[in-house]
Amino acid sequence: MNQPLRALETSPTLPASADVVVIGGGIVGVFTAYYLARRGLSVAVVEKGRIGAEQSSRNWGWCRQQNRDARELPMATKSLELWEQFAADTGEDTGFRRCGLFYLSNDEAELSGWARWGDFAKTAGVTTHMLSGQEATQRGAATGRVWKGGVFSPSDGTADPAKAAPAVAVAFMKLGGSVHQNCAARGIEREGGRVSGVVTEAGTIKTRTVVLSGGAWASSFCRQLGIRFPLATVRQSIVRVAAVGQRLPDTLHTKGVSVTRRSDGSYTLAISGRGRVDVTPQLLRFAPQFLPMFAKRWRNVFPGGLEGIRGGHETLSRWRLDAPTPMERVRILDPQPDARAVKQTYDRAVELLPAFRDARIANAWAGFVDSTPDGVPGIGEAANVPGFIIAAGFSGHGFGIGPGAGHLVADLVTGAQPIFDPAPYRPGRFDESAWGKVADF
Repeated sequence: MNQPLRALETSPTLPASADVVVIGGGIVGVFTAYYLARRGLSVAVVEKGRIGAEQSSRNWGWCRQQNRDARELPMATKSLELWEQFAADTGEDTGFRRCGLFYLSNDEAELSGWARWGDFAKTAGVTTHMLSGQEATQRGAATGRVWKGGVFSPSDGTADPAKAAPAVAVAFMKLGGSVHQNCAARGIEREGGRVSGVVTEAGTIKTRTVVLSGGAWASSFCRQLGIRFPLATVRQSIVRVAAVGQRLPDTLHTKGVSVTRRSDGSYTLAISGRGRVDVTPQLLRFAPQFLPMFAKRWRNVFPGGLEGIRGGHETLSRWRLDAPTPMERVRILDPQPDARAVKQTYDRAVELLPAFRDARIANAWAGFVDSTPDGVPGIGEAANVPGFIIAAGFSGHGFGIGPGAGHLVADLVTGAQPIFDPAPYRPGRFDESAWGKVADF
Protein backbone atom coordinates (compact mmCIF):
# COMPACT_ATOMS: atom_id res chain seq x y z
CA MET A 1 0.00 0.00 0.00
CA ASN A 2 1.73 3.14 -1.22
CA GLN A 3 -0.67 5.96 -0.35
CA PRO A 4 -0.44 7.65 3.05
CA LEU A 5 -3.17 6.64 5.50
CA ARG A 6 -3.81 7.22 9.20
CA ALA A 7 -3.94 3.95 11.14
CA LEU A 8 -6.72 3.22 13.65
CA GLU A 9 -7.15 0.85 16.56
CA THR A 10 -10.57 -0.79 16.53
CA SER A 11 -12.34 -3.63 18.31
CA PRO A 12 -12.08 -7.30 17.26
CA THR A 13 -15.20 -8.13 19.28
CA LEU A 14 -18.50 -7.93 17.43
CA PRO A 15 -21.73 -6.82 19.08
CA ALA A 16 -24.44 -9.46 19.22
CA SER A 17 -26.87 -7.05 17.57
CA ALA A 18 -27.14 -3.54 16.19
CA ASP A 19 -29.84 -1.30 14.80
CA VAL A 20 -27.80 -0.91 11.62
CA VAL A 21 -24.73 -2.68 10.23
CA VAL A 22 -22.66 -0.78 7.67
CA ILE A 23 -20.60 -2.95 5.35
CA GLY A 24 -17.54 -1.06 4.15
CA GLY A 25 -15.40 1.50 5.95
CA GLY A 26 -14.77 3.99 3.19
CA ILE A 27 -15.76 7.64 3.38
CA VAL A 28 -19.44 6.99 2.56
CA GLY A 29 -19.69 4.12 5.02
CA VAL A 30 -18.18 5.99 7.97
CA PHE A 31 -20.20 9.15 7.34
CA THR A 32 -23.36 7.02 7.16
CA ALA A 33 -22.46 5.42 10.48
CA TYR A 34 -21.64 8.80 12.04
CA TYR A 35 -24.97 10.37 11.09
CA LEU A 36 -26.91 7.32 12.24
CA ALA A 37 -25.11 7.30 15.59
CA ARG A 38 -25.88 11.00 16.07
CA ARG A 39 -29.56 10.03 15.92
CA GLY A 40 -29.16 7.57 18.76
CA LEU A 41 -29.02 4.31 16.78
CA SER A 42 -26.63 1.50 17.63
CA VAL A 43 -24.38 1.00 14.59
CA ALA A 44 -21.54 -1.38 13.72
CA VAL A 45 -19.15 -0.89 10.80
CA VAL A 46 -17.49 -4.01 9.43
CA GLU A 47 -14.50 -3.52 7.12
CA LYS A 48 -12.64 -6.41 5.48
CA GLY A 49 -9.34 -4.47 5.56
CA ARG A 50 -8.53 -1.04 6.99
CA ILE A 51 -10.74 2.04 7.31
CA GLY A 52 -10.40 4.17 4.18
CA ALA A 53 -7.70 1.97 2.62
CA GLU A 54 -9.19 1.64 -0.85
CA GLN A 55 -10.52 4.45 -3.03
CA SER A 56 -11.26 6.76 -0.09
CA SER A 57 -7.52 7.34 0.36
CA ARG A 58 -6.50 6.96 -3.30
CA ASN A 59 -8.31 9.95 -4.79
CA TRP A 60 -7.43 13.62 -5.41
CA GLY A 61 -9.21 14.91 -2.32
CA TRP A 62 -11.33 17.40 -4.29
CA CYS A 63 -14.65 18.47 -2.77
CA ARG A 64 -16.30 20.26 -5.65
CA GLN A 65 -19.47 21.63 -7.11
CA GLN A 66 -17.69 22.86 -10.25
CA ASN A 67 -18.71 20.89 -13.36
CA ARG A 68 -20.86 18.46 -11.40
CA ASP A 69 -23.64 16.64 -13.17
CA ALA A 70 -26.95 18.32 -12.32
CA ARG A 71 -28.13 15.19 -10.52
CA GLU A 72 -25.17 15.26 -8.15
CA LEU A 73 -24.99 18.99 -7.58
CA PRO A 74 -27.41 19.15 -4.60
CA MET A 75 -25.37 16.44 -2.86
CA ALA A 76 -22.10 18.22 -3.66
CA THR A 77 -23.34 21.58 -2.37
CA LYS A 78 -24.68 20.12 0.86
CA SER A 79 -21.50 18.10 1.36
CA LEU A 80 -19.36 21.23 1.46
CA GLU A 81 -21.46 22.52 4.36
CA LEU A 82 -21.28 19.15 6.10
CA TRP A 83 -17.48 18.91 5.82
CA GLU A 84 -17.27 22.20 7.72
CA GLN A 85 -19.98 21.26 10.20
CA PHE A 86 -18.30 17.94 10.96
CA ALA A 87 -15.06 19.68 11.96
CA ALA A 88 -16.93 22.19 14.13
CA ASP A 89 -19.02 19.51 15.85
CA THR A 90 -16.28 16.95 16.48
CA GLY A 91 -12.92 18.73 16.46
CA GLU A 92 -11.58 15.95 14.23
CA ASP A 93 -9.26 16.97 11.40
CA THR A 94 -10.21 15.79 7.91
CA GLY A 95 -7.97 18.38 6.28
CA PHE A 96 -10.99 20.07 4.70
CA ARG A 97 -10.57 23.67 3.56
CA ARG A 98 -12.29 25.85 0.98
CA CYS A 99 -9.17 26.72 -0.97
CA GLY A 100 -11.10 27.06 -4.24
CA LEU A 101 -10.63 25.02 -7.40
CA PHE A 102 -8.76 26.48 -10.35
CA TYR A 103 -9.11 25.44 -14.01
CA LEU A 104 -7.08 26.61 -17.02
CA SER A 105 -7.53 25.98 -20.73
CA ASN A 106 -6.52 27.05 -24.22
CA ASP A 107 -9.32 25.01 -25.79
CA GLU A 108 -12.26 27.13 -26.96
CA ALA A 109 -14.69 24.22 -26.85
CA GLU A 110 -13.67 23.38 -23.29
CA LEU A 111 -14.03 27.01 -22.20
CA SER A 112 -17.46 27.19 -23.82
CA GLY A 113 -18.51 24.08 -21.90
CA TRP A 114 -17.36 25.61 -18.63
CA ALA A 115 -19.22 28.81 -19.44
CA ARG A 116 -22.44 26.88 -20.10
CA TRP A 117 -22.05 25.08 -16.80
CA GLY A 118 -21.45 28.43 -15.13
CA ASP A 119 -24.76 29.73 -16.47
CA PHE A 120 -26.48 26.65 -15.07
CA ALA A 121 -24.62 27.06 -11.76
CA LYS A 122 -26.09 30.52 -11.28
CA THR A 123 -29.60 29.04 -11.38
CA ALA A 124 -28.54 26.56 -8.68
CA GLY A 125 -26.99 29.21 -6.43
CA VAL A 126 -23.40 28.09 -7.03
CA THR A 127 -20.64 30.70 -7.25
CA THR A 128 -18.16 30.18 -10.07
CA HIS A 129 -16.07 32.73 -11.96
CA MET A 130 -15.12 32.51 -15.62
CA LEU A 131 -11.64 33.98 -16.07
CA SER A 132 -10.58 36.07 -19.05
CA GLY A 133 -7.31 35.30 -20.75
CA GLN A 134 -5.56 37.99 -18.77
CA GLU A 135 -7.05 36.82 -15.46
CA ALA A 136 -6.25 33.18 -16.17
CA THR A 137 -2.68 33.99 -17.18
CA GLN A 138 -2.16 36.11 -14.08
CA ARG A 139 -3.63 33.55 -11.69
CA GLY A 140 -1.71 30.79 -13.46
CA ALA A 141 1.61 32.64 -13.42
CA ALA A 142 3.40 29.59 -11.99
CA THR A 143 2.95 27.86 -15.35
CA GLY A 144 4.84 30.58 -17.23
CA ARG A 145 2.26 30.37 -20.03
CA VAL A 146 -0.38 32.53 -21.64
CA TRP A 147 -3.90 31.11 -21.29
CA LYS A 148 -7.11 31.82 -23.16
CA GLY A 149 -9.26 31.46 -20.09
CA GLY A 150 -10.21 29.47 -17.03
CA VAL A 151 -12.54 29.04 -14.09
CA PHE A 152 -12.17 29.67 -10.38
CA SER A 153 -14.75 28.24 -7.99
CA PRO A 154 -13.96 29.89 -4.62
CA SER A 155 -16.38 27.94 -2.43
CA ASP A 156 -15.04 24.53 -3.45
CA GLY A 157 -12.09 22.93 -1.73
CA THR A 158 -10.19 19.83 -0.72
CA ALA A 159 -9.96 17.40 2.18
CA ASP A 160 -7.08 15.05 2.98
CA PRO A 161 -7.66 11.47 1.80
CA ALA A 162 -5.03 10.23 4.28
CA LYS A 163 -6.98 11.65 7.23
CA ALA A 164 -10.64 11.94 6.35
CA ALA A 165 -12.21 8.47 6.66
CA PRO A 166 -10.22 7.60 9.82
CA ALA A 167 -11.19 10.95 11.38
CA VAL A 168 -14.88 10.30 10.77
CA ALA A 169 -14.52 6.76 12.15
CA VAL A 170 -12.97 8.16 15.33
CA ALA A 171 -15.84 10.62 15.74
CA PHE A 172 -18.32 7.78 15.19
CA MET A 173 -16.65 5.62 17.85
CA LYS A 174 -16.79 8.53 20.31
CA LEU A 175 -20.57 8.43 19.86
CA GLY A 176 -20.58 4.79 20.96
CA GLY A 177 -20.41 3.10 17.57
CA SER A 178 -18.23 0.08 16.95
CA VAL A 179 -15.75 -0.40 14.09
CA HIS A 180 -14.31 -3.77 13.15
CA GLN A 181 -11.34 -3.89 10.78
CA ASN A 182 -10.07 -7.07 9.11
CA CYS A 183 -13.60 -8.40 9.40
CA ALA A 184 -15.26 -9.24 6.09
CA ALA A 185 -19.02 -9.46 5.73
CA ARG A 186 -19.77 -12.69 3.88
CA GLY A 187 -23.49 -12.22 3.41
CA ILE A 188 -26.80 -11.61 5.15
CA GLU A 189 -29.46 -13.67 6.86
CA ARG A 190 -33.16 -13.14 6.20
CA GLU A 191 -36.41 -13.82 8.01
CA GLY A 192 -39.63 -13.47 6.08
CA GLY A 193 -37.64 -12.02 3.19
CA ARG A 194 -36.27 -9.13 5.27
CA VAL A 195 -32.74 -8.68 6.51
CA SER A 196 -32.26 -10.25 9.95
CA GLY A 197 -28.48 -10.35 10.33
CA VAL A 198 -25.04 -9.93 8.78
CA VAL A 199 -22.76 -12.95 8.63
CA THR A 200 -19.09 -12.01 9.00
CA GLU A 201 -15.93 -14.07 9.22
CA ALA A 202 -15.95 -13.39 12.99
CA GLY A 203 -19.60 -14.20 13.63
CA THR A 204 -23.12 -12.93 13.02
CA ILE A 205 -24.56 -9.55 14.02
CA LYS A 206 -28.33 -9.53 14.34
CA THR A 207 -29.88 -6.50 12.61
CA ARG A 208 -32.85 -5.49 10.51
CA THR A 209 -31.02 -2.91 8.43
CA VAL A 210 -27.82 -3.20 6.41
CA VAL A 211 -26.07 -0.49 4.40
CA LEU A 212 -23.72 -1.74 1.70
CA SER A 213 -21.03 0.85 0.96
CA GLY A 214 -18.66 -1.67 -0.55
CA GLY A 215 -17.13 0.38 -3.37
CA ALA A 216 -15.59 -1.83 -6.03
CA TRP A 217 -16.87 -4.95 -4.22
CA ALA A 218 -20.52 -3.89 -4.18
CA SER A 219 -21.70 -5.59 -7.37
CA SER A 220 -20.28 -9.03 -6.53
CA PHE A 221 -21.72 -8.79 -3.01
CA CYS A 222 -25.13 -7.87 -4.40
CA ARG A 223 -24.95 -10.84 -6.75
CA GLN A 224 -24.85 -13.17 -3.74
CA LEU A 225 -28.29 -11.83 -2.78
CA GLY A 226 -29.85 -11.98 -6.23
CA ILE A 227 -29.54 -8.21 -6.71
CA ARG A 228 -28.38 -6.92 -10.09
CA PHE A 229 -26.18 -3.85 -9.54
CA PRO A 230 -24.04 -3.05 -12.61
CA LEU A 231 -20.54 -1.75 -11.92
CA ALA A 232 -17.35 -1.45 -13.95
CA THR A 233 -14.15 -0.61 -12.11
CA VAL A 234 -11.68 1.74 -13.76
CA ARG A 235 -8.07 1.44 -12.56
CA GLN A 236 -6.57 4.89 -12.15
CA SER A 237 -3.05 5.91 -11.15
CA ILE A 238 -1.83 8.85 -9.04
CA VAL A 239 1.67 10.25 -8.56
CA ARG A 240 2.83 12.10 -5.45
CA VAL A 241 5.84 14.42 -5.49
CA ALA A 242 7.61 15.99 -2.55
CA ALA A 243 7.14 19.62 -1.57
CA VAL A 244 8.89 22.22 -3.71
CA GLY A 245 10.36 25.58 -2.71
CA GLN A 246 7.92 27.62 -4.80
CA ARG A 247 4.31 27.92 -3.60
CA LEU A 248 2.09 26.58 -6.36
CA PRO A 249 -1.70 26.73 -6.67
CA ASP A 250 -3.48 24.56 -4.09
CA THR A 251 -5.46 23.02 -6.93
CA LEU A 252 -5.02 23.25 -10.68
CA HIS A 253 -6.84 21.38 -13.42
CA THR A 254 -5.93 21.33 -17.08
CA LYS A 255 -6.80 18.88 -19.81
CA GLY A 256 -3.26 17.53 -19.65
CA VAL A 257 -2.80 17.06 -15.92
CA SER A 258 -4.29 18.06 -12.56
CA VAL A 259 -2.39 19.03 -9.41
CA THR A 260 -3.45 19.07 -5.75
CA ARG A 261 -1.48 20.30 -2.76
CA ARG A 262 -1.79 17.97 0.23
CA SER A 263 -1.74 19.05 3.85
CA ASP A 264 1.89 17.91 4.29
CA GLY A 265 3.03 20.18 1.43
CA SER A 266 3.46 17.41 -1.12
CA TYR A 267 1.48 17.37 -4.38
CA THR A 268 -0.58 14.67 -6.05
CA LEU A 269 -0.64 14.56 -9.82
CA ALA A 270 -3.19 12.83 -12.03
CA ILE A 271 -4.68 12.88 -15.50
CA SER A 272 -8.42 13.49 -15.26
CA GLY A 273 -10.51 10.54 -16.44
CA ARG A 274 -7.48 8.52 -17.48
CA GLY A 275 -7.63 4.85 -16.55
CA ARG A 276 -7.58 1.24 -17.60
CA VAL A 277 -10.50 -1.15 -17.62
CA ASP A 278 -9.42 -4.69 -16.78
CA VAL A 279 -11.37 -7.43 -18.53
CA THR A 280 -13.22 -9.50 -15.92
CA PRO A 281 -16.29 -11.75 -15.92
CA GLN A 282 -18.31 -8.94 -14.36
CA LEU A 283 -17.23 -6.45 -17.03
CA LEU A 284 -18.31 -8.84 -19.78
CA ARG A 285 -21.63 -9.38 -18.04
CA PHE A 286 -22.44 -5.67 -17.87
CA ALA A 287 -20.62 -4.56 -21.04
CA PRO A 288 -23.77 -3.60 -23.00
CA GLN A 289 -24.77 -1.09 -20.31
CA PHE A 290 -21.31 0.47 -20.21
CA LEU A 291 -20.88 0.91 -23.96
CA PRO A 292 -22.24 4.50 -23.88
CA MET A 293 -19.77 5.51 -21.17
CA PHE A 294 -16.81 3.85 -22.89
CA ALA A 295 -17.83 5.37 -26.23
CA LYS A 296 -17.91 8.85 -24.70
CA ARG A 297 -14.54 8.48 -22.95
CA TRP A 298 -12.57 6.38 -25.40
CA ARG A 299 -9.72 8.92 -25.49
CA ASN A 300 -8.94 8.37 -21.80
CA VAL A 301 -10.09 4.85 -20.96
CA PHE A 302 -7.86 2.03 -22.20
CA PRO A 303 -7.95 -1.78 -22.07
CA GLY A 304 -6.30 -3.11 -18.94
CA GLY A 305 -4.68 -6.37 -17.92
CA LEU A 306 -5.06 -8.94 -15.17
CA GLU A 307 -5.22 -6.62 -12.14
CA GLY A 308 -9.01 -6.94 -12.00
CA ILE A 309 -8.84 -10.73 -12.06
CA ARG A 310 -6.20 -10.75 -9.32
CA GLY A 311 -8.29 -8.44 -7.15
CA GLY A 312 -11.25 -10.83 -7.17
CA HIS A 313 -13.74 -8.00 -6.67
CA GLU A 314 -15.47 -8.57 -10.02
CA THR A 315 -16.03 -12.30 -9.71
CA LEU A 316 -19.32 -13.85 -10.78
CA SER A 317 -18.83 -16.86 -8.51
CA ARG A 318 -21.07 -17.54 -5.54
CA TRP A 319 -19.39 -17.88 -2.16
CA ARG A 320 -20.38 -19.71 0.99
CA LEU A 321 -21.12 -18.08 4.32
CA ASP A 322 -19.04 -20.66 6.21
CA ALA A 323 -15.85 -20.37 4.16
CA PRO A 324 -13.37 -17.62 3.25
CA THR A 325 -14.56 -15.28 0.51
CA PRO A 326 -12.57 -13.32 -2.11
CA MET A 327 -12.69 -10.35 0.30
CA GLU A 328 -10.68 -12.30 2.85
CA ARG A 329 -8.11 -13.36 0.29
CA VAL A 330 -7.62 -9.75 -0.83
CA ARG A 331 -8.16 -7.54 2.21
CA ILE A 332 -7.22 -4.33 0.42
CA LEU A 333 -7.39 -3.75 -3.32
CA ASP A 334 -3.91 -2.41 -4.07
CA PRO A 335 -3.35 -2.71 -7.84
CA GLN A 336 -0.08 -1.84 -9.48
CA PRO A 337 -0.03 1.70 -10.90
CA ASP A 338 0.18 2.00 -14.65
CA ALA A 339 3.89 2.70 -15.27
CA ARG A 340 3.20 4.43 -18.56
CA ALA A 341 0.54 6.64 -16.95
CA VAL A 342 2.87 7.49 -14.05
CA LYS A 343 5.60 8.67 -16.41
CA GLN A 344 3.19 10.59 -18.61
CA THR A 345 1.56 12.24 -15.60
CA TYR A 346 4.88 13.37 -14.16
CA ASP A 347 6.17 14.59 -17.52
CA ARG A 348 3.00 16.61 -18.13
CA ALA A 349 3.18 18.12 -14.64
CA VAL A 350 6.78 19.22 -15.16
CA GLU A 351 5.84 20.73 -18.50
CA LEU A 352 2.91 22.58 -16.91
CA LEU A 353 4.69 23.69 -13.75
CA PRO A 354 8.48 23.95 -14.18
CA ALA A 355 8.90 24.06 -10.38
CA PHE A 356 8.36 20.28 -10.40
CA ARG A 357 11.47 19.73 -12.52
CA ASP A 358 13.64 19.13 -9.44
CA ALA A 359 10.93 17.50 -7.32
CA ARG A 360 11.39 13.81 -6.68
CA ILE A 361 8.56 11.33 -7.06
CA ALA A 362 7.73 10.26 -3.52
CA ASN A 363 5.48 7.40 -4.56
CA ALA A 364 2.70 6.33 -6.91
CA TRP A 365 -0.35 4.18 -6.42
CA ALA A 366 -3.48 2.98 -8.17
CA GLY A 367 -7.07 2.37 -7.16
CA PHE A 368 -10.26 0.93 -8.59
CA VAL A 369 -13.02 3.49 -9.22
CA ASP A 370 -16.46 1.88 -8.92
CA SER A 371 -18.42 3.28 -11.86
CA THR A 372 -22.09 3.00 -12.77
CA PRO A 373 -23.36 3.10 -16.37
CA ASP A 374 -24.47 6.74 -16.02
CA GLY A 375 -21.69 7.96 -13.70
CA VAL A 376 -24.06 8.72 -10.82
CA PRO A 377 -24.17 6.58 -7.64
CA GLY A 378 -26.83 4.11 -6.66
CA ILE A 379 -28.36 4.95 -3.28
CA GLY A 380 -31.50 3.32 -1.97
CA GLU A 381 -33.16 0.16 -0.74
CA ALA A 382 -32.97 -2.95 -2.90
CA ALA A 383 -36.45 -3.74 -4.18
CA ASN A 384 -36.22 -7.49 -3.51
CA VAL A 385 -34.43 -7.39 -0.13
CA PRO A 386 -36.20 -5.16 2.42
CA GLY A 387 -33.76 -3.65 4.88
CA PHE A 388 -30.81 -3.83 2.47
CA ILE A 389 -29.68 -0.35 1.37
CA ILE A 390 -27.09 0.20 -1.35
CA ALA A 391 -24.74 3.19 -1.35
CA ALA A 392 -22.15 2.50 -4.03
CA GLY A 393 -21.08 3.26 -7.59
CA PHE A 394 -19.79 6.76 -6.85
CA SER A 395 -17.81 6.83 -10.09
CA GLY A 396 -14.81 8.71 -8.74
CA HIS A 397 -16.85 11.38 -6.94
CA GLY A 398 -17.55 9.64 -3.63
CA PHE A 399 -14.86 11.29 -1.53
CA GLY A 400 -16.06 14.86 -2.01
CA ILE A 401 -19.75 14.02 -1.69
CA GLY A 402 -19.28 11.46 1.09
CA PRO A 403 -20.85 13.60 3.85
CA GLY A 404 -23.98 14.31 1.81
CA ALA A 405 -24.31 10.68 0.76
CA GLY A 406 -23.93 9.48 4.33
CA HIS A 407 -26.50 11.98 5.59
CA LEU A 408 -28.96 10.93 2.87
CA VAL A 409 -28.59 7.26 3.75
CA ALA A 410 -29.18 8.07 7.42
CA ASP A 411 -32.33 9.93 6.37
CA LEU A 412 -33.56 6.93 4.38
CA VAL A 413 -32.85 4.51 7.23
CA THR A 414 -34.60 6.61 9.87
CA GLY A 415 -37.49 7.83 7.72
CA ALA A 416 -36.46 11.47 8.14
CA GLN A 417 -37.09 14.14 5.52
CA PRO A 418 -34.26 13.58 3.00
CA ILE A 419 -31.60 16.26 2.99
CA PHE A 420 -32.13 16.43 -0.79
CA ASP A 421 -34.19 14.50 -3.32
CA PRO A 422 -33.04 10.85 -3.41
CA ALA A 423 -34.90 10.02 -6.63
CA PRO A 424 -31.96 10.55 -9.05
CA TYR A 425 -29.92 7.94 -7.19
CA ARG A 426 -32.42 5.07 -6.98
CA PRO A 427 -30.63 1.80 -7.86
CA GLY A 428 -33.61 0.56 -9.86
CA ARG A 429 -32.83 2.98 -12.69
CA PHE A 430 -30.09 0.63 -13.89
CA ASP A 431 -32.79 -1.67 -15.24
CA GLU A 432 -33.39 1.00 -17.88
CA SER A 433 -31.34 1.90 -20.96
CA ALA A 434 -28.04 3.70 -20.33
CA TRP A 435 -27.89 5.44 -23.73
CA GLY A 436 -28.10 9.20 -23.40
CA LYS A 437 -27.81 9.18 -19.61
CA VAL A 438 -24.06 9.30 -19.08
CA ALA A 439 -23.08 12.08 -16.67
CA ASP A 440 -21.47 15.07 -18.38
CA PHE A 441 -18.54 16.16 -16.19
